[in-house]
Amino acid sequence: LGRFCWLNPFSCVQNSELFTLTYGALVTQLCKDYENDDDVNKQLDKMGYNIGVRLIEDFLARSNVGRCHDFRETADVIAKIAFKMYLGITPSITNWSPGGDEFSLILENNPLVDFVELPDNHSTLIYSNLLCGVLRGALEMVQMAVDVKFVQDTLKGDSITEIRMKFIRRIEDNLPAGEE
Repeated sequence: LGRFCWLNPFSCVQNSELFTLTYGALVTQLCKDYENDDDVNKQLDKMGYNIGVRLIEDFLARSNVGRCHDFRETADVIAKIAFKMYLGITPSITNWSPGGDEFSLILENNPLVDFVELPDNHSTLIYSNLLCGVLRGALEMVQMAVDVKFVQDTLKGDSITEIRMKFIRRIEDNLPAGEE
């Protein structure tokens, strides 16, 4: 079980309330350990990235999803399969850029923020920033460099929670000369 939890920490907690409270305890501890919200945000992103790097193997094995041909297909897989599989929600995909290289995920319900209220002294904390890191890390492992950030958050009084994803470039495998 321990190895599986390392690869797929989201599946280790079957009860969503327990997962939410555990995540809340993690964020609380980070707020105590770091001097400012920016450092906590960076740490959450870094932790999420490391989870995403490991989680992609589990996702590919369990979902039977093949290689996506474009960013629109990637967006569909993220919203309709990955979020559903690991968080039990299906965000909507909206606000595509004219070039098709940027879109928004709208989370009607973010399970990470159940029972959460941000204190006034943490107004710049991006509480669910772990999700941005997970998406970045997982996509990097399938050769996609992306920028991922929260642009709206109900915890900060916005009417919706919006994650913005931008395709940066395809990562080329750098094999040593003579190897393929």
